[in-house]
Amino acid sequence: MSDEAHEQAMKQMGSWRERIDEIDLQLVKLFNERTQCAIEIGHIKKQLGLEIYSPSREAQVIANVTNANHGPLDAEAIRRLFERVIDEARRIERIHASKEEE
Repeated sequence: MSDEAHEQAMKQMGSWRERIDEIDLQLVKLFNERTQCAIEIGHIKKQLGLEIYSPSREAQVIANVTNANHGPLDAEAIRRLFERVIDEARRIERIHASKEEE
C-alpha cells in the first residue's frame, strides 16, 4: 500500500471511529433514558404488588427488537444484547425498590 493510500485509509478509519464515538454517546443517553422508564415502572409495580421480574414482558421485548432488526447484527446478537440491557434495568429497579423500603 502506498503512503498516500495508507494515509487515506487512516483518515477513513478515523472518521468511522468518530461516528462510533458519537453513536456510543447516543446509546449511553438512550440506555439511561430506558432505565429511568424501568425505574418508574418499578414504582408502579410496587404500588400494585407485582414482581419486578416479568418473563412474559421480557419475551415480548425480545420479540419486538428481534422482529425489528434488519442487520447486520443477527437475531441472536440482538437477543443477547437486549437480555443484558433488561438484566441491568431489572437490577436498577431492584435497587430503587429496596431504597423505598428503607
